[in-house]
Amino acid sequence: MNITKDKVVDLDYKLTVHNEVIDQSEPGEPLVYLHGHSNIIPGLEKALEGLKAGDSLQVTVTPEEGYGTRDPDAIEDLSREDFDDDIEIGSTYYAQAEDGSVIPFTVIGVDGDSVKVDFNPPLAGETLHFDVKVLGVRDATAEELDHGHAHMPGMHEHE
Repeated sequence: MNITKDKVVDLDYKLTVHNEVIDQSEPGEPLVYLHGHSNIIPGLEKALEGLKAGDSLQVTVTPEEGYGTRDPDAIEDLSREDFDDDIEIGSTYYAQAEDGSVIPFTVIGVDGDSVKVDFNPPLAGETLHFDVKVLGVRDATAEELDHGHAHMPGMHEHE
């Protein structure tokens, strides 16, 4: 069975940026996702299209097909009063948007009562190098298609 839209894919991967491993699946714990539903970055999803279980691939993903280019307007100054605890430069914090969604940001500097933060994704602007191995491909269930993501047995319950 080939990877196409509405297939659930089990994938071992290693992500490298500047020759440093940034993320990887753990042995026996593959990434499981629903193909064609924007559950992984576009460049990787496109590269996996048509592969089948047992296939391996090395793919380079540009920023435009990954986490996007860096946006200088995504760097803002917040008030120190907006933070409860000690502020650590380089740490990731989370803000709640008006629509209720949660937006991660990274503290990049502190100057008196001003905290400089970066709302860009940490890997924005980076070229990503993936080593992947397709472990399995199956049809998605009706529930997975309805929810728009893959389910792992016993790990995901919806109310």
